[in-house]
Formats: sequence, C-alpha cells, structure tokens
Amino acid sequence: MLMAHPAVLNNLVEQYETLRLLHAEEGAPEVRERMEELARTLCVATGTADVEVALVAAQHRLPGARPEDDSLLTA
Repeated sequence: MLMAHPAVLNNLVEQYETLRLLHAEEGAPEVRERMEELARTLCVATGTADVEVALVAAQHRLPGARPEDDSLLTA
C-alpha cells in the first residue's frame, strides 16, 4: 500500500477538520465538494473506506502518535 508522507496527511487532516468545524457540509456546493474530495483523499491515503476511520488512521501515522489504541484505554 502506498503511504502518504506525514506532512501530506497532516495537511489533509487539518483541512478536513477545519471544514468540519465550520460546518462545511451545510455550505455552498463548492465547499461541500471540497470536503467530499478531502474525505476521499484521506481514505485513499490511509487505505480505508470511511472518513472517520481514515482520520484515526492518519492521526496514528503522524509524528508523535502513540502506538496504543486510545479506544482501549479505560478512564
């Protein structure tokens, strides 16, 4: 599988998260299209089929990511 450079992944995640925070899915068609494009690119870059899974996978591949799965940790 091709692995995206960490800088590319970081940029994709930042762009997607920014658009999500701005509720881009409710915005103009061009903005929604950009968000969908980012989601597809994240999925391809991480080898996943769901953007939420792609975001988690990208975060675990970025420098400083912990090797443990946070979902398994208990409070």
